[in-house]
Amino acid sequence: MSDTPHFPLSAVVGADALKLALCLTAIDPKIGGVLIEGPRGMAKSTLARGLADLLASGQFVTLPLGASEERLVGTLDLDAALGEGRAQFSPGVLAKADGGVLYVDEVNLLPDHLVDLLLDVAASGTNLIERDGISHRHSAKFVLIGTMNPEEGELRPQLLDRFGLNVALSGQVLPQERGQIIRRRLDFDSDPQGFCNQWAQAQAELRQRCQQARTLLEGIALDDQALAQITERCFAAGVDGLRADLVWLRAARAHAAWRGASAITEDDIDAVAEFALRHRRGQAPAAPAQQPQSPVPQQSGAQREASEGAGQWGDMPAQALPTGVRREVPSWPKKP
Repeated sequence: MSDTPHFPLSAVVGADALKLALCLTAIDPKIGGVLIEGPRGMAKSTLARGLADLLASGQFVTLPLGASEERLVGTLDLDAALGEGRAQFSPGVLAKADGGVLYVDEVNLLPDHLVDLLLDVAASGTNLIERDGISHRHSAKFVLIGTMNPEEGELRPQLLDRFGLNVALSGQVLPQERGQIIRRRLDFDSDPQGFCNQWAQAQAELRQRCQQARTLLEGIALDDQALAQITERCFAAGVDGLRADLVWLRAARAHAAWRGASAITEDDIDAVAEFALRHRRGQAPAAPAQQPQSPVPQQSGAQREASEGAGQWGDMPAQALPTGVRREVPSWPKKP
């Protein structure tokens, strides 16, 4: 951990939803990280850096926007492999972030293949480098925090879905909160170490709570009752794929551990619902619409006799029923 003091997470004013999402991902990194959306100047990097202090290593690594693939995954020295009979590995950003936080600012501006690779490693916890038949594997377990300003470009839906949780920050902060934020920032800038000492107890309590939750996590079952509620709500929200169901279930379990509970409850499911659904919610499946029944007018005897010959189908054509949003039929290349 760096000796340079950084703003403690416990001292951040507001942003309660984001702080909770960050802590849940620290409790269970298999959730898949947090994507933070919001305008500049909303302390996104301050929150991510403060989270690093809650982890075992306290490591905080930033991926530069212009980083190459080798800078991200590391490199293998083939000359050393041929001369010495072993692969000499030069670690990249992923190796340095192991056990800590990997922070990617403006992730929507990174090349898609780097984002894809980054998310693959975050999900597996292992980085594999292969070059000319030589390979090297190392642990890369980290909490992935990505930030983006949607006004500067969107993240492709396929990549957006692969972030575990999504939180949006509003740029409109109430005057009283704004004053508290500015005052604490000024206090920190004037005496960083003194400010951190002032918040040391609160930070220690937060760190201990996360550690206790990690200890409890494996003892909490991913039970079928909770899964049934989640799958029904994912279907009702029009979610494509199954990633949301798994992420939501893991986040609900992490929330139960955060509370110190021994089982997932409906409150845990509700508490993390928006985190899991916000960037995945689609159009809910359309239910067949029922046509309103018009009152049957009174008929004379002659009219009744004439209508009897019309049969049960009547004179009007069948009414069209809504079938939902039309999707293009995918095409695949023909087999050779």
